[in-house]
Amino acid sequence: MSSPETLFAADRPPLSLRLAARLAVAVALPVAHLPPRRIRLLLSMVRRGAAPATYRQAQAARSAVITVSLTCAGKGCLPRSIATALLCRLHGRWPTWRTGVRTGPFGAHAWVEAEGRAVDEGEQVLAFRPLITVEPRRP
Repeated sequence: MSSPETLFAADRPPLSLRLAARLAVAVALPVAHLPPRRIRLLLSMVRRGAAPATYRQAQAARSAVITVSLTCAGKGCLPRSIATALLCRLHGRWPTWRTGVRTGPFGAHAWVEAEGRAVDEGEQVLAFRPLITVEPRRP
């Protein structure tokens, strides 16, 4: 049996940020279905010319993405991380985008980092060994 569910955002992002987040999610959803090497290639091209994102910038982007998308707010870590990175890029920034795996039990995950920290992921992300990383370009 299912029941209706309502999500409440304590701090609702401004309309302009929500619209940009919707655009980022609309692009991220089909990109998430591409093979991993194509995702890496696409994100590597998109990051060009962007400055590294600060933790607060990446956190604000992630928050906006999960505010506008139930898929990204749930277990959709791949589209969430791609949309977060793309939203940062719309503002001239780029976080570190990663995918990784863990064993015991096996799991895969995608996330973004800024200033050397995973953005709003908690300690469980430390169990994942990064396999694909798209970092900001160093000047």
